[in-house]
Amino acid sequence: AVVARVLQDDEAAKVVDLGRRFCRIVRSRCGGGLAMPSIAPAFDAWLSDARACGVREVESFAITLAQDAAAVRAGLRLPWSSGQAEGQVNRLKLLKRTMYGRAKLDFLRRRFLLAA
Repeated sequence: AVVARVLQDDEAAKVVDLGRRFCRIVRSRCGGGLAMPSIAPAFDAWLSDARACGVREVESFAITLAQDAAAVRAGLRLPWSSGQAEGQVNRLKLLKRTMYGRAKLDFLRRRFLLAA
């Protein structure tokens, strides 16, 4: 009921539509929905619609993506991912945060090595 009421606003409906389309494009990279060759045209169409939507935040996001559009297209099209490396970095940062101010560097180093 709340969502239906929010969608009555034209600006909110635009943002929701653009958000859903962007999610579909990103998820299609993982094997659901669009075929791989059609990702680039779908992304380009989304980018032009987002730049012209009239919502400053969405336009800013689209401009930022457009500045590195080649990398975004490659990330959507190619099967490789840095997810594993990013996950390890995130885990090490969590360990560092939990140990902050509690131990010296030698203990922190040992904790990192044992966690790996």
